Amino acid sequence: MLPNKVSIALRTAILSIALSTSLVSLADAAAYHRLDASPAGSYRIDPNHSLAWFTIGHAGVAVVVGRFDKLSGSYSFNPANPAGDKVNLRIPAASINTNFALRDHDLRGPDFFNVREFPNITFVSTRYQPTGKEGGQLYGKLTIHGVTRPVTFQVREIGAGPVPALPKPWGGYLSGYEATTTIQRSDFGMDAYAGMIANTVHLHVNIEGVRTAG
Repeated sequence: MLPNKVSIALRTAILSIALSTSLVSLADAAAYHRLDASPAGSYRIDPNHSLAWFTIGHAGVAVVVGRFDKLSGSYSFNPANPAGDKVNLRIPAASINTNFALRDHDLRGPDFFNVREFPNITFVSTRYQPTGKEGGQLYGKLTIHGVTRPVTFQVREIGAGPVPALPKPWGGYLSGYEATTTIQRSDFGMDAYAGMIANTVHLHVNIEGVRTAG
């Protein structure tokens, strides 16, 4: 009986190796590449493939990275008429996540985001100005902690085109961007622990959208 068991185990191992090799070959056959079709159209932001995150100095010796686990919104883009481009973004402030539960609890409290009184962070664009074929400056109004201030995001297009391999609600005609800006948290009424936490905050938004029209 032992030889049979060994034989079965050997055949199983060989089959597993062959299958793994086949999967690797299939993956290598379709090399990753940037889609560069037209990004024109109106889009719904895909929250599962988008992220808002930030970096901020801590204690004068390090940088803390945080993110928001939820966001939603929409945007429209028309290369022939960039003045009409629109972006609307909503981020539940309570979804903040710095990988430290105690700190996140404090950040949701009255010294910082005060999420009970000001549950959402929002951005509404006012205009878009291209600075090249695949990038530009996005002007708009950012609201944090109930305070609204003008900000300018530096935007870079990552890619655009049809992605039929993904099932709904993710697949379809997609486009993606990354946007960055810098703010002073004190401008938004959040100046607690100024000696321990930097005032300058670097904001990053990575967006993937599913085209709904256009």
